[in-house]
Amino acid sequence: MNRKLEGKTALITGASKGLGKAMAVALAAEGARIALASRNEEHLNAVAAGILAAGGAADVFVADVMKESDVRRLEREVLATCGAVHILVNNAGINVRKQLTEFTLEEWNSVLDTNLTSVFLMCRSFVPHMKGGGYGRVINMTSIMSWVSLPGRAAYSASKSALLGLTRALALEVAPDGITVNGISPGPFGTEMNTALMQNPEVNAQFLSKIPVGRWGRVEEIGQLAVYLCSEDAGFITGTDILIDGGWCAQ
Repeated sequence: MNRKLEGKTALITGASKGLGKAMAVALAAEGARIALASRNEEHLNAVAAGILAAGGAADVFVADVMKESDVRRLEREVLATCGAVHILVNNAGINVRKQLTEFTLEEWNSVLDTNLTSVFLMCRSFVPHMKGGGYGRVINMTSIMSWVSLPGRAAYSASKSALLGLTRALALEVAPDGITVNGISPGPFGTEMNTALMQNPEVNAQFLSKIPVGRWGRVEEIGQLAVYLCSEDAGFITGTDILIDGGWCAQ
C-alpha cells in the first residue's frame, strides 16, 4: 500500500487528546513517525500505545510549549530520537471564557502565551531543520474565532487572529524552501473541551442552530484534512486558512 507520508516525521503539540490525538492517529496511518508532545505523559503514552497497536510509530515527549527552555529541550530530544522533523502541527491551545473586563492580566497572558507565543517558539526551533530538503509542512490550529467571534472570547479570538497573521507571514518567508504553512480553523467539534457544552441540551441546541450541516464535527475529519495538507498533493497550498466548520462562517 502506498502511504502518503512514508518516511516523514511529524511533531504534534497538544497531542494527548482531542484534535491533536486525531491528527496524530491519521498521520501515523499514512506512514508518518509521530513525535507526540504535551504536558500530560500518561495521556501521551495512551495515544502512543494506540498508534503502536495499529502498526504505526510514535514517541512521547513531555514539554510545556509556553516555556522557551522546554521548547529548546524538546528540539534537542526530538532531533536525537527521531531526526529532522518534516511536519510540525501546532495544536496546543486553551480558552478562557469570560467578559474582557473580567480578565486578569495573568489569564490574558496565559491564553496568548499558549495559543500564539508557543507557536513562535516551536516554529523558531523546528522550521530551520526543515530547510534544504525541498519539503516541509507547518499546520497551525487557528479557529473560526480567527474570522468571527462570540461574547466571552476576547482573549481567544485575539490569539487566534494573531496566529492567522503569523501563519501568512511565515508562509511567505519559507515558500522558497518548499515549506508550506497553513492554518486549520475548526468550528464546533466533539472534543473533550466541548463535552460539557454538548451535554447541556440548551447550549447544544444553540450551537447546532448555528451549524448549517446540523451536527458537531467529527475529530476524524480534522485528521484527514491534516493528512491532505501534509501530502505532496497540497504543495501549492500555503499561507491560507482552511475553514472546517459545517458552514458556520458562510452565514
